[in-house]
Amino acid sequence: MVVFVASQTGSMESMMRKVAFQIVVIVSLAAVAIARQAGPVAFEVASVKPNQSGQRAGNLRGEPGGRINATNMPLQQLVTFAFQVPPYLLAGAPPWIADERFDIVAKLEGNPPPPAPGSGPGPLNLAMQNLLADRFKLKFHRETREADMYALVLARPGGSPGPGLIPSKQDCSPQGVEARRASPPPGVFCGMQMGPGRIGLGGFPLSTFVNGLAAQVGRFVVDRTGLTGNWDFELKFTPEQPIGLPPGAELPPPDPNAASVFTALQEQLGLRLQATRGPVGFFVIDSIERPISD
Repeated sequence: MVVFVASQTGSMESMMRKVAFQIVVIVSLAAVAIARQAGPVAFEVASVKPNQSGQRAGNLRGEPGGRINATNMPLQQLVTFAFQVPPYLLAGAPPWIADERFDIVAKLEGNPPPPAPGSGPGPLNLAMQNLLADRFKLKFHRETREADMYALVLARPGGSPGPGLIPSKQDCSPQGVEARRASPPPGVFCGMQMGPGRIGLGGFPLSTFVNGLAAQVGRFVVDRTGLTGNWDFELKFTPEQPIGLPPGAELPPPDPNAASVFTALQEQLGLRLQATRGPVGFFVIDSIERPISD
């Protein structure tokens, strides 16, 4: 079973817009708990080589058997994968980590299952953290800084949600997800789905949505709507830079006639992004080195 797939066809700054991906809730917190109880997670074997092909396309793929393959991937993307931190929250990184690319083939002992989305780093993430420390001499710290951000608020203070923001009646508890797994109803899902020009939420709170929204606007987003409970909606918009799909992607291209994400939020969900400043947690790279290749 494929754990995750990310395809890159341009710079890291446009990575979040160029990747079509889908997040489906899988209730499997045990994998993360076991990995942490067992101590540091490291790859059983790992090969690291610079990629000097000059190609722009790259991919990062988890495979059955605890294997991971990174082909022509910038080191910056490997850091964001390992620590589950978006590029806009990285600080102190030397410019070369966004440009120089690497091929990594590695394997964990056993066949750990993937963690549930939002449950924290899984075994492959933790092992990649150790590989970055060992082979790239990565040293970092986390730091809270005052920074520009967006607050997600109601478009009209004291008003009601827009027509597309519907209180969810889905049972997205672990028991409910398991009960529907054998025969899932069409069009019903629990979690968040994202693609070019589209974000869907099913049976989850808006605090989950702001994480995907931040990826679209390139800035930290905090939920200040005051809306509680779980919600269902599909937000359609035009990315800032219209794009095609990465090779092999099955999702349709974004609608070129759709509104910007800022306008779509107001028209479809009755929400808006309000520019503000506040404390934001950054991942600060203290030092990192080019590796000695295998």
